[in-house]
Amino acid sequence: MTVRAVPVGIGHYLPERVVPNSEFEKTIDTSDEWIRGRTGIENRHFAREDERTSDLGARAARAALDDAGLNPDDIDAIVLATSTPDLTFPSTATMVQAAIGMTRGFAYDVQAVCAGFIFATATANALIVSGQARRVLVIGAETFSRILDWADRTTCVLFGDGAGALVLEAQEGTGTTADRGVLSVDLHSDGRFRDILYVDGGVSSTGSAGYLRMLGREVFRHAVEKLAQTSETALEKAGLSSQDVDWIVPHQANLRIIKSTAAKMGVPMDRVIVTVQDHGNTSAASIPLALSVGKERGLLKPGDLLVSEAIGGGLAWGAVVIRW
Repeated sequence: MTVRAVPVGIGHYLPERVVPNSEFEKTIDTSDEWIRGRTGIENRHFAREDERTSDLGARAARAALDDAGLNPDDIDAIVLATSTPDLTFPSTATMVQAAIGMTRGFAYDVQAVCAGFIFATATANALIVSGQARRVLVIGAETFSRILDWADRTTCVLFGDGAGALVLEAQEGTGTTADRGVLSVDLHSDGRFRDILYVDGGVSSTGSAGYLRMLGREVFRHAVEKLAQTSETALEKAGLSSQDVDWIVPHQANLRIIKSTAAKMGVPMDRVIVTVQDHGNTSAASIPLALSVGKERGLLKPGDLLVSEAIGGGLAWGAVVIRW
C-alpha cells in the first residue's frame, strides 16, 4: 500500500483594502506603467492596522475546511508558512489553531520566505506518509506590508498581504503516477546568497522587525535558472516530464520570471495559473492563493497534474508535483 497526501480542500483570504499602482505615484517616483512593465503587477491587498497574519491565516483555513467539508477537530496538524509572524513566539500556527476552534493535534510554523509554502507542503507530506497525521492543514499567510520601506521604490511596490490554505488527507494509492496527491518534492537552500534578499532586522541582531532589502537583478537571475531546474527535478523524481504537466502554479513574484521559467520548461503560458497582477507578491501565501483562485475559476480539475515552484530569501527554493 502507498500512502499519498491528497488535496481535499482549498481556500484563501485577501484583506479588503485594494491598492492600485496609481496609489504609489503620490509618494514615490514611480508610475503604473513602470510597475506593470517590470513586474506585471496591477493591484495588491494590504491588511488593516488591526489585522494580523493569524487573522488572515484563520480566514483562509476556514475557507479550506468548508471546501473540504471538514470541521477543525478533523485536522491533526497545522503547518503554517510565514515570514511575518504575529509575535516572536508563540507560533502563528498555534494562534490560527485557537482562532478556528481546533482543540486537538499540533501546530507549528516553518520559515522559508517565498518558498515557505513548498517547504510546508513537503513537511505536511512527510507527516502524512510517516503516519504521524491523517489530515494536515497547510497554510501560507503574510502581512508583508509591515516590513516594507515605503521610500524604496524598487521593493515597496512589489508585495501584498494575503493567505491561502490547503487541506491534505492521507489516502491509499497504487504507487504509480496516476495516484492523486503529492507525487514528489524537491527542496534546496544556499545561505551564501543571503545578502541578495533579506530583512535588515531581527530579534538577536537589531531587536527590531527591520525592512525588506533586495538586489532585484540578482534575484531574477537566480530565480529563472533555479525554478526551472527544481521543477524538472521534481518531475523526474515522480517519473514524469514537463509534457505531462496540466498546470504550472508558480510563486507569484514577477510576471517576467513566471514567463521565463515556463519557457525554459517548454510549457505554454495558457497552462500557467497567473494571479500576480491582482495580488502582487504575497510570499508564502502566493501559491495557495493561486491554487484557490484557479479552482474558483474552474481551471483545476481532479486528476490534473500540477507543478508548483518558488524561490525566496535564504536563498531557499523548491518544487512539488501534485495530482489534484
